[in-house]
Amino acid sequence: MMDKRLYRSRGNRMLCGVCGGIGEYFNIDPTLIRLGWVIFGLTGTGILAYIIAAVIVPESPL
Repeated sequence: MMDKRLYRSRGNRMLCGVCGGIGEYFNIDPTLIRLGWVIFGLTGTGILAYIIAAVIVPESPL
């Protein structure tokens, strides 16, 4: 069984690749993740969460 890990995407990125990586991890279109993150970002907490995710989640080794 292959170990599935969350990485920031190198190929599917707009800013840091966080939404692209989440989309690849869950096999969902990253555009839907981005739209959800924009709505979450309007609260102010989403912006902070994105910055934290960009720092904590490692970049894809591929």
